[in-house]
Amino acid sequence: MSKQPNILLIITDQHRADHTGFGGNGVVRTPNLDALAARGAVFERAFVANPICMPNRSSILTGRVPSVHGTRYNGIALDPRAVTFPRLLREAGYHTATFGKCHFQNMGVGFDLFSKDDGSPRIRDARDDGLAHGWDQFEDMTRHAVEAVTMPDDFYGFSEVDLVIGHSDHCGGHYAHWAADKGGDLSKLQGRKNALPHEPVSHQAWRTALPVELYPTTYVTERAVQFLDRQTAAAVKEDNNPFFAIVSYPDPHHPFTPPGDYFDLYDPADMSLPATFDDPHEGGAPHYQRNLAARGGERKLPIIAPFAPTEAEFREMAAREFGMIALIDDGIGEILQALARRGLDEDTIVLFTSDHGDMFGDHGMMLKGAMHYEGCIRVPLVAAGAGIVSGPRPGMVCSLDLARTILELAGIPPFHGMQGASLGPMLGDRSATVRDEVLIEEDQIHDILRVGQPLRMRSLITDQGRITVYAGGGHGELFDWREDPEERRNLFADPAAARFRGEMMERLSRAMMQHADTSPQPTAFA
Repeated sequence: MSKQPNILLIITDQHRADHTGFGGNGVVRTPNLDALAARGAVFERAFVANPICMPNRSSILTGRVPSVHGTRYNGIALDPRAVTFPRLLREAGYHTATFGKCHFQNMGVGFDLFSKDDGSPRIRDARDDGLAHGWDQFEDMTRHAVEAVTMPDDFYGFSEVDLVIGHSDHCGGHYAHWAADKGGDLSKLQGRKNALPHEPVSHQAWRTALPVELYPTTYVTERAVQFLDRQTAAAVKEDNNPFFAIVSYPDPHHPFTPPGDYFDLYDPADMSLPATFDDPHEGGAPHYQRNLAARGGERKLPIIAPFAPTEAEFREMAAREFGMIALIDDGIGEILQALARRGLDEDTIVLFTSDHGDMFGDHGMMLKGAMHYEGCIRVPLVAAGAGIVSGPRPGMVCSLDLARTILELAGIPPFHGMQGASLGPMLGDRSATVRDEVLIEEDQIHDILRVGQPLRMRSLITDQGRITVYAGGGHGELFDWREDPEERRNLFADPAAARFRGEMMERLSRAMMQHADTSPQPTAFA
């Protein structure tokens, strides 16, 4: 391009790479995403830096792993002073905007760890951010419920912010005020308590009373199209600075609540079980065994908790999730049509990805959390626009790579401390590669393994396979993809695999060193 391009990044939430038509799924229909993929680069081996929402979304924004940028859990807000690629785009003259789910701060819908004090004194934290009270409450759903929250002029680098907070049919934020303005009483429409008649099989699916026209996906699409209208008007006035916008749908994250006709768009009977659905997890970590032992029991789990579904539960959840994906795909079609109708398509690079995946029945598991199988860690990634050669890209890439890539597309140098690679060489060459391994981090507040400490795990993905190490208890996973591409045989404790384990452990340790922080730069040799 002769000038800086517009850049549009579309993100879905908890969306597996193979739950798209272009990703090889023969049931779910995604014609608009498939059309985008047909004219773009499709990264077939795109992995996350962390398979949990807040940490990986913050990694996308900063190009840094969670242990470095600090948002290690869902529950630690990203430092508002962090250097982000949208902030650099804004400083270079881009108009920056985001519509939908951000999740860089706590959403105010979970439990508060500090409200359940057991009487023991709180020790002082190692870091005192010194920020003014309320800096981390711009995405608090309870705050948005009582006021029309005005966002800061610079929200992590975004000048324009329209928020959807939450998931599925129980969202808040600016969206809630939009729905009220349209005459919707969300207190009588949202959630399981207001659901329409339906005989549910799974605790994760219900027929929402929200109509399509009031559903969060519709809001995100509408706001994005209105934004493109304004960009066209600005161009007519010759106030045509390039734009960068994130369009972030909160679906198809669980629970699975597609509205209106989308609920019945797919028949659960047509959903096929994954090949590894009956994995017994012999030699696996204890949380897998506990989930399997509870299969078919009464569901009293928190809505966020992973579990082992029955066949009937899986089929219902898959059918409803596909309905959610269909509505998203329709919305993406509207956005792409608006780009073309307004003459912006030739000057705009469009990227599509997700923040992480979902086990969705693979190895008999559902959702995410302490599970680094491919369903959770591999995501869809497409880039389309002028100068990008269409076709598949078999080379390995990571969510970390998006920040440096987008800056390069805009002609802006990266900042010190970024850890991703630029995908620039791969955009013009189908055979190019930029990395031969991906480090994946995950930390959780809870002791998921029941080893006396909060979960901490690290994985390394290579062309040969995956190694995962858990802190405490000596648990681990080692899979040789050359002989076991479906990850059915855990070799971690197999003496015959000792050499392979040693090689992978060494690569993991080196990768962890390479991802240590290099910022700030030294100012002198003291």
